[in-house]
Amino acid sequence: MNRAASKQQQAQATLADPRWQALVARDADADGHFYYAVITTGVYCLPSCAARRARPENVRFFEHREQAEAAGFRPCARCHPDRTAPAHLPAIIDACRHMEQAETPPTLNQLAEQADLSPHHFHRVFKRILGVTPKAYASALRARQLREGLQRDGRITDAIFDAGYNSSGRFYTQARALLGMEPARFRDGGNGERIEVALGQCSLGALLVARSGQGICAIALGDDADTLLRECQDHFPKADLRPGGDRFDALVARVAALMEHPEQEPDLPLDIRGTAFQQKVWQALRRVPAGETLSYAELARRIGSPKAVRAVAGACANNPLAVVIPCHRVVRSDGDVSGYRWGVERKRALLERETGAQEARS
Repeated sequence: MNRAASKQQQAQATLADPRWQALVARDADADGHFYYAVITTGVYCLPSCAARRARPENVRFFEHREQAEAAGFRPCARCHPDRTAPAHLPAIIDACRHMEQAETPPTLNQLAEQADLSPHHFHRVFKRILGVTPKAYASALRARQLREGLQRDGRITDAIFDAGYNSSGRFYTQARALLGMEPARFRDGGNGERIEVALGQCSLGALLVARSGQGICAIALGDDADTLLRECQDHFPKADLRPGGDRFDALVARVAALMEHPEQEPDLPLDIRGTAFQQKVWQALRRVPAGETLSYAELARRIGSPKAVRAVAGACANNPLAVVIPCHRVVRSDGDVSGYRWGVERKRALLERETGAQEARS
């Protein structure tokens, strides 16, 4: 197909798209529902943008602004599409307030009716804006309320029921996943939880490995071992931190070997602690093959939350397990290596090692 025919085909496709009519009408009601980009200017806009109308063959439509940015387009300086609140945001904020104030968690149908949306549409909008489903948000909210109740030194049973659990039995089946330890220990700031800690050196610098009774709960890299230890103590302020024994030394050696060969699949007992959203991001990261990279926007899309790019970046920044949760495989949309909790140079070294291993096998 020659260039002229290709342009004509693209123009016909654009004109046939119902979003084109909203663009022509500069329909403000369509703002937030989709975005359009112009390949000749390299910018993306709101449907209501007052800029001169582009030729249809030069227009590309995107459902979310993060998709436009991932494709290399920059926000328009006239309509500022990157500053526009998502559609239905006020309704979602009201729903969150209702969930926070309700004595018992409202159902999806109740929330959707309050927002004047169908349950399916409400569920999709809620997840798109917040990055988690209403059910996951409610679970995280109850977990937060539970933590706050326990930290007030109240009775455990009172905290459980105040957080909306119908029975203590149902709660105790989820307690360790929610708190990372038994409720009584969490109430006491982790007092009595035994965590073994080992410090060492690897080619990337100082290495700290911490293990709870469930598995490895922290892997950190840095320039100074003492700093890593202080950070670990700050993270577990009332836990009983102890040096690991001989068997733990063997586990630490396996972690150190992983730093040399980050392309290998880690076979380690893990105790991964985080919010529902963080866990979702970290699980997606562990499915990224060695030698591959992706942007924060792509990672957000993979977890089904394309608008939660900043939240995804925050989850990466709070990753407790260096290399095991491979946040070093996340790069900027332009491919630049930046933003790594343990230093950009370490991130670059890990990526180079994975690329080298891939090339050696091919």
